[in-house]
Amino acid sequence: MKTAISIPDELLSDIERTAKKLGIPRSQLFARALEEFITNHAPQDVTARINQILETENSSVDAHLAAMQAATMSSAYATSSVPAGLRHFLR
Repeated sequence: MKTAISIPDELLSDIERTAKKLGIPRSQLFARALEEFITNHAPQDVTARINQILETENSSVDAHLAAMQAATMSSAYATSSVPAGLRHFLR
């Protein structure tokens, strides 16, 4: 799809130089740059949405689940399956 955009002259010069260096048309450089920009910003959108949901939802741990987690951690500590250098984190 064709579209028209306004770009400062200095930036357009950088775009043309980069496209030539990569041996690709400007339009392909624009497409790649936008894909990369969108990909890099998508995680922020996901995090923002999760934070928005957590503001309205109860995010506390179920008491039964917490007890099971504690028992598992105690068991791991007791059986020495946790490296000695990390055991103090389980206390």
